[in-house]
This record gives sequence, C-alpha cells and structure tokens, in this order.
Amino acid sequence: MRGEILFLCHRIPFPPDRGDKIRSYHLLERMAEIAPVHVGCFADDARDMGFAPDMAKMTASQCVLMRDRSRIAAGLKGLAKGQPLLVSLFDHPGLHRWVAKTLAERPIAAVAAYSAQMAHFVPALPEGVRFVMDFVDFDSAKYAAYGAQGSGPMAWINRREGRALLDFERKVAERADLCAFVSEAEAALFRRASGLGPDRIVGIDNGVALDFFDPLADFPAVDRPDGRLLVFTGQMDYRPNAEAVESFARETLPAIRARRPDAIFAIVGRNPAKSVQALAALPGVVVTGAVPDVRGWLAAADAVVAPLRIARGIQNKVLEAMAMARPVVASPQAAEGIDARDGEHLLIAADPAQEAEKVLALLSDPERAARLGHAARCRMEERYRWSATLAALPDMLFGSPGVGGMRAA
Repeated sequence: MRGEILFLCHRIPFPPDRGDKIRSYHLLERMAEIAPVHVGCFADDARDMGFAPDMAKMTASQCVLMRDRSRIAAGLKGLAKGQPLLVSLFDHPGLHRWVAKTLAERPIAAVAAYSAQMAHFVPALPEGVRFVMDFVDFDSAKYAAYGAQGSGPMAWINRREGRALLDFERKVAERADLCAFVSEAEAALFRRASGLGPDRIVGIDNGVALDFFDPLADFPAVDRPDGRLLVFTGQMDYRPNAEAVESFARETLPAIRARRPDAIFAIVGRNPAKSVQALAALPGVVVTGAVPDVRGWLAAADAVVAPLRIARGIQNKVLEAMAMARPVVASPQAAEGIDARDGEHLLIAADPAQEAEKVLALLSDPERAARLGHAARCRMEERYRWSATLAALPDMLFGSPGVGGMRAA
C-alpha cells in the first residue's frame, strides 16, 4: 500500500447532485479505489449534513462540519487579516484540529485539497507527503471579471477579491507538488498568471456519468408544457446561472417567440433566486425549482441552452445535455474548455441575437437537431468518461516521474 489519502472539500462531496459536487464525488470515488481516504469537508445545511452517513461507506474516516460563519463576519475578518473573503468564509478551527490529528495519527501519503478555499487547511507537510491542489476553476479571474463589469461598492469588493485571491492562489501553487484545473484551457491561463510550467499545473477534465445520463436509461418522463421546449439546468441561486437565464428570458426568448409563439423556456434547478422566480411572470417562461430527476427535462427538450456570460472551466450542464443526445446552444464562455466542435457537436452563439437565430434554426429543422444530438452523445462517449479523465489520478497523488514534480526540500 502506498499510504492513505487526506481529502479536503469546501462542500460535502456526496451525492453528485450539483456542479461542484459532481467532480469532488468522482474524485472521492476514484481515491477510495486507490487507498483509504479521510475526508474533511463542510455542510451548507441540514440536507447536506444528512448525507454524511452514506458518504461514510466510502471513507476511512471523516469530519463533516456545518458551515455557519456569516458572510458579514467572514468579510470583516477577511478585510482585517488581508485574506481573500472566500478563504475567510470557509475558515473553521475544528477542521484545522481534525486535519492536524489525522496527519499525526494516520499514514497519510497524499493530501488533496479541492477548491482554493480549502488550501489554508493544509499545514506544512512532512517530507514525502505530497500536496495536490485541485483549484477546479481559476476563481480569481471570475471575481476580477465581476469587478470589471460592475460599479459601486460590490464592484470594489469583487476587484479586491480578485487581487487577493490571485495572490493566494499563486502562493498555494508555489508550495503544492501539483495543481489541477478543470480543463487545459483553465490550466493554461493559470500557468501564464503564475509563471509555473506544465510539470506543476495540469488539466483534469470533468467527465460525465454516461450510464446515468443516457437517453436510453430508465427515468421518469416529465409532463412537459405544450409547445417547443427550451431547457436550462443548474443550481439557480448561483449568480452566473441566474444572470444567464435572466438574459435569455428577457433578451433572447422574445425574439424566438416572435417567430415561434409556442416556444417555452423552462428553468430547471434547485433554489431559484428571487430574480429567477420573477421570470416566471414573463410569457413562455417556466421556473420549476428542484426536480427529482433532471433527465426527464433534458430528454423532453427540443434544445438545451447554456447562455452563460461569465463562466469558468467545464460546464457540467453542457456535458450532461450532450450525453443525453440533446442539441445544445451555448455561449462561448459555456463551451470553453469542452473538447467539441461548433456546428458538429453543439452550436455556439455569442450574444442574444445569435442565440435566437440558432435556436430557431434547430426548431425549424428537427432532423438536423437530432443529428447534432447524436453527435454530441458520441463525443461524450469518446472523450468524457470519468474512468478516462481520472486515469492519471494515482500517479498525481503518489508521484510519478511523468506526472508532476516533487516538491523541493
């Protein structure tokens, strides 16, 4: 046995029912096949905490803590200490103590931290213990983009967070043996920002559960609205998702309905923000909230849209829709990082006018839409199986001459 693994996550990596949990769940599943895994993580609420007993079947030990620090308290502490607010929001003395205890008592050979805010829980490690940092997305770039687009106090806060988080990300990368991002495109951006090379900064693509997201699988059908159905899926209290559906509902959908009055836009996902709930008052818009199985909505869709204006990494919602053999119309931001060709596996639309044009073209040509969906499914099978995307994980964690450099003593 090579040793055991300590895995630190900002959100309990179980079950794979939202974007960030999908990647962390599959990482945990693969790690558990390699060696005993000790998981330290946070729960957002009682629902999350209720998943801990099931996750325990996959772990050698675990520490699941309720994240109870308010954004205001975290913000004030972060400003006082010069920390990124994201790091301050996820601080907890109990997790620091559990990490120290686990490192002292267990034969840990690799520490993996998932998402930037978990890096500060990783102390100086004994010689021979590797530190692998999965940043997932280049988060500081997202906050910098928010700051550049906005105005007033929130824009200042986002610009400050972008600067502080970039400095933090660089320092973490300097002490890690290996850093991963969700795509080669994200990894390349961070290499330029950090000055580190491909021996230290790599891409680990997300995959998609092809047996689950399969148009031939057994799943309940939905009672779809009458008309031609356009679907967006995602966690609907997440700002980029909320902004995407608002843009589509207010700018793109009216142009579509001017020529196809039967077009319906269904916003499918948990915890819709108030701004998203308000969209249900618009003609042709349906807001479902949480659904027991998103596959029914994807299968019913004439087209799936992903009109994100700010996005990082690989969008699981796009992979899942393509795996379900649906034609996808995505923004360049939502398609970035996905190894698929515009016009062959999906359609890319740069603005609301192009979105309307490309959706209307699909609605008027069902045979072309079906061909595009079939090609999308084939591309997912060729390129995005989790077994393939995580094939190098053992060598990343425990070291290999060809995968990541050993940290200098």
